[in-house]
Amino acid sequence: MNPHPKIALVGNPNAGKSSLFNQLTGLNQKVGNFPGVTVDRKTGVCRLNDRQTAHIIDLPGTYSLYPKSPDEQVVANTLLNRRDEWFPDLVVVVADATNLKRNLLLFSEVKDLGLPVLLVLNMMDVAGKSGVQIDLPTLRQKLGVPIATTNARTGEGLADLKREMSTAVNAETPLSPADVFVDNLDFAPQITRDIREKFGLPNDYLAVQYAHQADQARFLDDDARRFIEDLRRKHDFQSRKWQAEETLARYEKIRRIVSETVQKPAAQPQDTLTARLDKVFLHRVWGFVVFFGILFLIFQAIFAWAQYPMDFIDGTIAQFTGWLHQVLPPGMITNLITDGLIAGIGGVLIFIPQIAILFAFISLLEETGYMARVVFITDRVMRTFGLNGKSVVPLMSGVACAVPAIMATRNIDNWRERLITIMVTPLMSCSARIPIYTILVALVVPERQLLGVFNLQGVVLMGLYLLGFVAAILSAWLMQAVLQRRGRSFLVMEMPDYKAPRWGNVGLTILEKVRTFVVEAGKVIVAIAVVLWVLASYGPGDKMERAEAAVQQKAANLPESERENQLAAARLEASYAGHFGKFIEPVIRPLGYDWKIGIALITSFAAREVFVGTLSTIYSVGSNSGEDMTTIQERLRTETNPQTGGPMYTPAVSFSLLKWPVIQFVYMTGLAYVSALVVYQVFK
Repeated sequence: MNPHPKIALVGNPNAGKSSLFNQLTGLNQKVGNFPGVTVDRKTGVCRLNDRQTAHIIDLPGTYSLYPKSPDEQVVANTLLNRRDEWFPDLVVVVADATNLKRNLLLFSEVKDLGLPVLLVLNMMDVAGKSGVQIDLPTLRQKLGVPIATTNARTGEGLADLKREMSTAVNAETPLSPADVFVDNLDFAPQITRDIREKFGLPNDYLAVQYAHQADQARFLDDDARRFIEDLRRKHDFQSRKWQAEETLARYEKIRRIVSETVQKPAAQPQDTLTARLDKVFLHRVWGFVVFFGILFLIFQAIFAWAQYPMDFIDGTIAQFTGWLHQVLPPGMITNLITDGLIAGIGGVLIFIPQIAILFAFISLLEETGYMARVVFITDRVMRTFGLNGKSVVPLMSGVACAVPAIMATRNIDNWRERLITIMVTPLMSCSARIPIYTILVALVVPERQLLGVFNLQGVVLMGLYLLGFVAAILSAWLMQAVLQRRGRSFLVMEMPDYKAPRWGNVGLTILEKVRTFVVEAGKVIVAIAVVLWVLASYGPGDKMERAEAAVQQKAANLPESERENQLAAARLEASYAGHFGKFIEPVIRPLGYDWKIGIALITSFAAREVFVGTLSTIYSVGSNSGEDMTTIQERLRTETNPQTGGPMYTPAVSFSLLKWPVIQFVYMTGLAYVSALVVYQVFK
């Protein structure tokens, strides 16, 4: 018995594979990348029984082993490369029980690879409600593999599935010629024999896949590719022709099996809930009205709903900082902890509610099936700018984070549209900017209702995100001219039925994204906060001492609290950080920024989240943190401009900071144009 088997989950999109993965692994999962490619690899741990703990691998959704996009190629590479560290001991094919004919194509291909296979019929409850009846004993006999039935939404059938997985992973099932679903020697016999003999492959279909996918298979070296290419020319191997004939042969056998094992009602009901909703959501006009209404709701929620937990976190951090000042002895270590670490980290933790709400909405749109409708209705508009409907998903995901959003472009078939989407996605305002936007919008925009219903700050926030979207699609329009797109691609996708969200999946998504945001941002912020605190607490020579003496003399008659604030400000200005800020201040002064903002801008190059954390650290150092427990927004609101004597953060300054997306747009577009021009002129 293998105590730690590797089990791969494969299946068509929308078959419930990822939901089943979540049911099997719960919180015992992690996300990484497949080696050498920026494609998500979800792995998790599942206890099958007292003696076996399986490693579950959630492979991307695909309709066939013949890939049309990078994520589908990952599935093929994983199942074809028997030397891969993630090569599975068992493949669980998750099929939609309501559409068995389409789902069995992938199953038949995986089975012919000679891998131990377990077929899972998911959504059995939906199949039953729609009148679909499946003869499971006959289906098992026809397919020659064990079959389990589940409802991945509720976890029904999970215990039986684990027993079947444990049994199947320990079974020795070498593929015999009588077991193959389709005999591929009928299509390309000679090249199949030559490849099988050369590479010592255990069955014919694996050799056929080598012949078809030698160019894309990452595990084949150059010599192996050249050998296969020579065989292709020698035997006049026509990949598309043989693939089409093989697929037709598979569907013919699948049709016979389904006709003998599946009974469907005579006529499918037309007036379903999905059909009624799609009359509105897919409408040329009302579909966009609903879509923009949902976007508006999201940005309203980010401000209105998140305010209460944000206030709680902000107050808790302030109280905790004050308590530490009281219980810890005065000194450098205490100041480092309170004014450096906690001030910096607190500047990120406070925005967890807003980020959680954003990801919750995105997850709900995907879970309910509405995201597919967004792709469909926006396809025609997107094509005007060199994109297609599938580009909407990465662009919307870019509102959360650009890195996974760029990974999401892998399901775009056309390489030009995929490249353009990758290039413009970073222009979307990601969640890292939420802290910056929130602080500055709250300073400039009054907290009042628009038309008695809408939060004005939420309206402005949505406008800033729409600015990023406009910049992205205009950049895409320019790039399609540069890439000179020829021909026309087509959007082919499945419209899933509307479903109630699986709240467990939504919760896991929120937890995963928030944890990533906090951990990844926290690493950078902790390091920068420590460095910044040191730079702000020490200065060259005796300049800090002289600055303190000058203030003591001028402010001798002032109240103690005001005198302490002036002393702290003088120390900060005379510190290393102050000197650096003063050094760059002439460059940023025309923008309306002072040296404190300059320090925050410089540190934000490491990560955009650090901007607010830096301001938190600066203003904690620059005030008596043990007594002054005002929050970061209040400190910024009361900051004065030494040149004018008025508020530092005026509407002009705040809007100037918020216009950085425009600067980014001009910079990225200009850089791309100039770089392309120089390269072409040099090498033409």
